[in-house]
Amino acid sequence: MNEDIITLAIETSCDETSCAVLRNGREVLSNIISSQIEIHKKFGGVVPEVASRKHIENINIIIQQALDEAGVSFKDVDLVGVTQGPGLVGALLVGISSAKAIAYGLNKPLIGVNHIEGHVCANYIEFKDLQPPFTCLIVSGGHTYLVQVEGYTKYEMVGRTRDDAAGEAFDKVARALGLSYPGGPIIDKLSKKGDAAAVDFPRVFLEADSYDFSFSGLKTAVLNYLNSAKQKGEDIVVEDVAASFQQAVIEVLVEKSIRLAKERKSDKIVMAGGVAANEGLRDLMEKRGREEGIRVYYPSRILCTDNAAMIGSAAYFNYIAGNISDLSLNVEPNLELK
Repeated sequence: MNEDIITLAIETSCDETSCAVLRNGREVLSNIISSQIEIHKKFGGVVPEVASRKHIENINIIIQQALDEAGVSFKDVDLVGVTQGPGLVGALLVGISSAKAIAYGLNKPLIGVNHIEGHVCANYIEFKDLQPPFTCLIVSGGHTYLVQVEGYTKYEMVGRTRDDAAGEAFDKVARALGLSYPGGPIIDKLSKKGDAAAVDFPRVFLEADSYDFSFSGLKTAVLNYLNSAKQKGEDIVVEDVAASFQQAVIEVLVEKSIRLAKERKSDKIVMAGGVAANEGLRDLMEKRGREEGIRVYYPSRILCTDNAAMIGSAAYFNYIAGNISDLSLNVEPNLELK
């Protein structure tokens, strides 16, 4: 095994075409991201067929840009990591096909990576001294999980959403408020100008001992409030609705995370995924963390959203653990974190 391990990583699970080069799983030499947000914005969400076509157009260019920026060539690569799932089937196929071709051509190990695990590993890039075990809240457009991370590749799933993911609820409420896609960052921004106590939306904690989440009822409560106000001719203060909705979401996320950390005697809570960039969530989690003597970690914004650097970090740790794929690797759009 080389003293330094260079990983080439590819991420195409949704609407970002990304390629990164890492050294030893934590040092990012390049992280090129081509976002399709502006393309999908006019549709109010990601169109899978359009996303796949754009990945095909971009992938080779992005891979070369990543190598050039890192100052390496294909011959310097020690292993190839790629998102296997979860994600959009067509989008994932573009990344996996490219990664398999490169691994085969170079005769280098291929590592299929769980996209959700990648989000967790983004924190290893941001915080060089971070080590398991810790409690992890994973919140994105498609997933909301509470996980106890026991090792670099060992996860215990403790709680998950039973319906809408947190990010999905943000996007749906934003659409109801007439805001553009993606809705999460816009609601976060508007919330700073609104009164979080203006509307008493429900906090859904489910059963007393449950670590699961449910945001569908909260989303419905917001829609009912908006419809009722319109029928009565009442003014709707968008900033107040945004702030009240966001507060109802983040209070549940934070309190369940704190409760699990205390139950497991964990002194660290790590946040991951796109919604981990939400400033309201960060502020409340840090506040509660200080009160309970728990340190809170979250990556910079660029590492919260989909990117290949986090996939490269996860690929490295799986490689070290001996979790190597073969060329029969296929996409798994509903891949679970294990």
